[in-house]
Amino acid sequence: MVVYPEKEMRVKKIQRGTVIDHIPKGQALNVMKILNLAEHPDPVTIAINVESGKHGQKDIIKVENRELSPGEVDKIALIAPYATINIIRDYKVVEKKQVSLPREIHGIVRCANPNCITNSREPAKTGVTMEKATPLLLRCKDCGRTMNQQDVIDQF
Repeated sequence: MVVYPEKEMRVKKIQRGTVIDHIPKGQALNVMKILNLAEHPDPVTIAINVESGKHGQKDIIKVENRELSPGEVDKIALIAPYATINIIRDYKVVEKKQVSLPREIHGIVRCANPNCITNSREPAKTGVTMEKATPLLLRCKDCGRTMNQQDVIDQF
């Protein structure tokens, strides 16, 4: 195990962009997937299994030159319900917010039931209700099917 001095930074600061902090250990790649960050033209830095005072270990993602939309923040909440979003400008945190999983989610998650009306050719908007945040449990408003976190990840 490599021991770093307490004040030494492992990853450089970013001038402008977003830092997604307090991602549950091992979930950074899933957050990358749902946000399609592999296609982002600027650097994206991932730190996995970083020591955390609150949670033991956590993951962190730094996205340079991009601020996340509210819809993207809602997607993160599905995978990392305790994540913190830090907006960086001129190397400083100018905004810090805790993600929150809304009770009802529209247009982000499709029903996992292939026979659900929302997965047909009918113009039906998807909607799910959060039954439980951790572990994630969502219920389709149309057919009642329950979905877990893996069902959500598999959609992206």
